[in-house]
Amino acid sequence: MKTLWLFVCMWACAHALGRGDLEKYGPVRLKLSGLNKCDHNRSLNLDVSGINVHFYDFQKNDVKNFTIGNAAKGILGIKKLNKTKKFIIFVAGFTSNINDKTEEKVRQTFRNFPNSYLIILDHSPYTNDKEGYEKGYRRSVKYVHYIGKAVGQMLAGLSQGGIFPKNMHCIGFSLGGQILGHAGEMFINITRQKIWRITALDPAGPCFYNDFPALEIRSGLAQYVEVYHCNAGGFGTTSVLADIDFFVNRKGAFQPNCSTPPIPGIYSSITSNRCSHRACVDIWMASVSHPTWFLAKKCDKYRDFKNGNCSQNVSTIAGFWNPGNAAGKFYFSTKGYEY
Repeated sequence: MKTLWLFVCMWACAHALGRGDLEKYGPVRLKLSGLNKCDHNRSLNLDVSGINVHFYDFQKNDVKNFTIGNAAKGILGIKKLNKTKKFIIFVAGFTSNINDKTEEKVRQTFRNFPNSYLIILDHSPYTNDKEGYEKGYRRSVKYVHYIGKAVGQMLAGLSQGGIFPKNMHCIGFSLGGQILGHAGEMFINITRQKIWRITALDPAGPCFYNDFPALEIRSGLAQYVEVYHCNAGGFGTTSVLADIDFFVNRKGAFQPNCSTPPIPGIYSSITSNRCSHRACVDIWMASVSHPTWFLAKKCDKYRDFKNGNCSQNVSTIAGFWNPGNAAGKFYFSTKGYEY
């Protein structure tokens, strides 16, 4: 341990780095930032017809499954479909599937939510890690545009069938957050309208945050775009992207109960980064049944927020009940809340 500490100090001093720099340039962060140059080619015309769409009508205890190409027609053909209800669409990230704990968390969250339908996309045939983590991730990124395009076409089909865009709320986690950027863009191209809201929970960073901003989820792709940063610089992007960007807890990079070390980046592990990354789902989903939780303050820097220098600034509620009338960079803490 002493040898490691000596190495850390010598390396930091030699490079004139402080604590914040160690968080940026530690081994885990360097490993993840190595996933920079990925293929975002939009001219490959990749087939994503194997995406499955799961439609949940919890009130009727009914679940229907469709392939992505038939989903709009299939959903619109459901007997006594109430087109005035809220349509909540969830898109998960890399290595996820319909039986994953993330999808189960989403189902449990909205199971008793009134006046709504839930749609969950399973794109796992194209976003798994069967070839290994790095190769699988690079392949998944190559499919992001095409998955997003298919989702946008599905939503446009629903809109053309009488479901108003104002009733569509799309939520994406990690790679799903980036997918929804392409979905929103495709929806606009087809309908000349915008989805009511896109919520991106810690949108994926590797292969995105060092590329062109047009490749990321961003403001303008829905009537209101909100981004939540929970593992910024790790599995999540560091980019400030949306109408409103929320940075959760410590710099939007590390979450409580995720074994955050004394010197993040040097001792932090892939496991602790994954924990902080996935905490974004738990935190946001907890807000659905707790409308008054997570008061956020507009603030330029975490240090100012931590020291109370932003206490008099504009505030808004973060999470599901965010009223959508605030813009800019906001911070909030989950201290004292059980999620």
